[in-house]
Formats: sequence, C-alpha cells, structure tokens
Amino acid sequence: MTEYMAQTAAVILDSGSAEPIFSECVGKHDEVREDGRYTLSYAVYSSAPLEQHPEAVRKVRAMLEQQGFKIDGYRETTDGKVDTVLDASQESSQYMVTVETTTGGLLLFQARTPCLMPPTSAATSR
Repeated sequence: MTEYMAQTAAVILDSGSAEPIFSECVGKHDEVREDGRYTLSYAVYSSAPLEQHPEAVRKVRAMLEQQGFKIDGYRETTDGKVDTVLDASQESSQYMVTVETTTGGLLLFQARTPCLMPPTSAATSR
C-alpha cells in the first residue's frame, strides 16, 4: 500500500527506511487472543523535496478517495514552511493510512492493518 501511494505521488521510497512493527491484536475490551493474530504498522520514507510534498499528498488523497477511503484528516500549509498531513481509513478493509511531512523534511508513508491471522495459523486450524 505504501508503494502504491508513493507511485501515485510520483516519489521514490527509501526501502532502507522501512519500519514494520507487528503488534498483538487487542480487542474492544482489551482482550488478547493467543492464536497469533497481529496488526501491522508499516512506515517508509521518501526524501522527495519539500516543495513536492503538497502536490504529492493531493495526488494520494485523490487516489484514496477513488478507492473508497474516507479522509479523516487533511492539512496542507505552505506559508513559508511546508507542512502536509493526510489521514485516511477504509471501513471495508479497516486499513488506515497516513502521508505526512516529517520534522526532518522527509515524506512519511504509513499503513496500518486491522487484526490479521498468520497464514500458518489459519492452515493448521482447519
């Protein structure tokens, strides 16, 4: 998903900056199942020039809206300092994504998944 967003934005991701973070699924009442379910938060950066950030984020926003994502938050400031933020979610897939200018001037692409079942657990539970 991050790669798809970056292609839409016409920027190149720094694959060496990828940060996958796996976490246990936590239920509505703070319960945790012991069956291997997990969530994934995946972040990767682009060193696209700051002046490209607003247009890149606009392109991603348009693509996400076409894909049925709801725009949960959007900010684009260029008054002397580029500051972009886009947060979106898709109810059907329960994916959440973010694209934003970071403090260091990099463009962050992040995707967060709902609870997922590892393929090996699903196959062995049949």
